[in-house]
Amino acid sequence: MSDANRQARRTPGWSTARHAAWALGLFNGLVLAGCSVLAPPATVSAETPPQWYAALPADAAGDTRAEEAKAVTARADSLPHQGSLQQLSQWWQQLNDPLLVELIEAAQAVNPTVITARSNLEQARAARSASESALLPKLDAAANLSRSLSGPINRTIVTPVTTLGQVGLQTSWELDLFGPNRANLQANRERLLGSQALWHEARVSVAAEVANQYYSARSCDKQLRVLRADSLSRAETARLTELLTRAGFGSAATAALALASASEGNSRLTQQAALCEVDLKAMVALTAVAEPVLRQRFAQSQSPPRMVISDIPRVPADVLSQRPDIYNAARTLAAASFEVGSARAQRYPRLHLTGNIFSNTTRARGLTQSFESWSIGPLALTVPLLDGRASQANVESAIARYEEAAGKYRSAVRQAVREVEESLVNLQSSAGRQSDMVAAAEGYRRAFAGTEARYQAGLASLVELEEARRTLLAAQVAVLSLERERQSAWIALYRALGGGWSESATAVPSHP
Repeated sequence: MSDANRQARRTPGWSTARHAAWALGLFNGLVLAGCSVLAPPATVSAETPPQWYAALPADAAGDTRAEEAKAVTARADSLPHQGSLQQLSQWWQQLNDPLLVELIEAAQAVNPTVITARSNLEQARAARSASESALLPKLDAAANLSRSLSGPINRTIVTPVTTLGQVGLQTSWELDLFGPNRANLQANRERLLGSQALWHEARVSVAAEVANQYYSARSCDKQLRVLRADSLSRAETARLTELLTRAGFGSAATAALALASASEGNSRLTQQAALCEVDLKAMVALTAVAEPVLRQRFAQSQSPPRMVISDIPRVPADVLSQRPDIYNAARTLAAASFEVGSARAQRYPRLHLTGNIFSNTTRARGLTQSFESWSIGPLALTVPLLDGRASQANVESAIARYEEAAGKYRSAVRQAVREVEESLVNLQSSAGRQSDMVAAAEGYRRAFAGTEARYQAGLASLVELEEARRTLLAAQVAVLSLERERQSAWIALYRALGGGWSESATAVPSHP
């Protein structure tokens, strides 16, 4: 124990125990006083769209704005596939196309958007941990070693060299009286939940992108087969017409028309083959699968099962709450609310407590003395008085960020409603046209078959045959294009709804 402490022990009516009791009493009084003061709530209005009021509690409209922010967050307590990566994979497996599932998993492993989202998630988790540590006491180990020589300037007097060594612990603790650190912790927790949602959004987006490209390649391959059959038919017609012309049963004009038709069919085939190559190379870039391997896998599954698309006439409004962007916007809004409270709390007094325990060793004139010392305090109270309006500026900045978050939340909801409604319209439109388009293609096929038979019997001209052929080809391509359009609309709806939905909702997982 230090000399000052020994002197305090010798003072009449005073003791170390009384020192501790007095400090403990002051400490408890300040803690109780601090706990009785709540962190200031956010005072920024965040009006939500009317279509979302039905999801609010009955008394939310008259509650404080801080509670309104919590209500906004409560409306988004679900994630696509309920936050489960296994469910996301199983959702695509229900299409019974293993190659598609494999390509989606490969793309998610290498996609830079997913990697960035995962990095942001880890950073948000680290920020939350740092905020949690701000509420706890800090403990440091300290070691000091010094040698000193002090005494009168007199060569006849030998002044000893003193060596002092110290080893001990130092602690400090900010007592969060008015809650700025607790508010920061809550804000970082909300941002962590938002980052988890954005990570799922990145995976859902990649899955949708790969599915779109996959079905585009499949559709291109179907059109390629149609054009190949058309090209072979035109080439055969040109060959027969050339033979008839040489035999004197046809004109040169008819032969030229047949040859031109064959060349046109071959040109379309070449163009379509190039488009299919582009689609394949796009899949290679998305999935990082080697091109020879991907070609082999596509060749092995030339006839995948047809994508069954059910009609969805309407979608419940609550389903939109699982969209990752809306979920993140709601979490960002809640985090901004907590940050307003933290900025306001920075204008209130702050209390710090420090302490240390040391083991000391002193060596002088060959004598060594060891002793221990400890101290509690000072218990420092800092009261802001004048800072040139810096704290007020911080509050105003936090309020501005809150207003920005509220605006982005409203915009995210409007955009979500638009995307879902557009996808539903496109899906219903493609469904309404499908039967008519198939019937038209079948009618044109029969008409071409009849015209071809009449041509071979010499009852129809080559012009009639080619006109029927062009009409049939256009109808067949239109059927495939409509099927592709329906697939795109369905995938767009999948993405617009946050990656599928289910009736139950689970909490956000703590780890992806």
